[in-house]
Amino acid sequence: MTTIQISDLSPKQAEVKQAIDDLIQTATTYDVSELDRIYHDDMKIFMLDVSGELNLANKDDFKGIFKSKRDAGDPPMNTWAEFHSIEADDKTGHVLLSRKNNLAGHDQILTLSIDLEFHDSHWQVMREVIFLRPDA
Repeated sequence: MTTIQISDLSPKQAEVKQAIDDLIQTATTYDVSELDRIYHDDMKIFMLDVSGELNLANKDDFKGIFKSKRDAGDPPMNTWAEFHSIEADDKTGHVLLSRKNNLAGHDQILTLSIDLEFHDSHWQVMREVIFLRPDA
């Protein structure tokens, strides 16, 4: 297993990693207003569950999930993340990472492929492809 060190990243890669770190902190604490800034208006989410079913969502759908958890008084989710790959140039970024959380109501490991674009002087998530698997 290779661990990505911040010292190994270019300045643009470090910006993209920070954007994902911010996303993790924001999502796990259900800060919907900050998610609105981080998620691009045209964001698309493709979630493939353990049974092979594909679920599609957009920005409003995904924000609704976090709003429901916040409104229900759910405790913050796990912030654990393992970064596998971070790529970036001046306009686009891509991150491949694994996460542990209970977004679906039970502990799971998620593998995420996240595409970002630089808009309005900050990085925004354009697309997330999420593969769910049970936490072993």
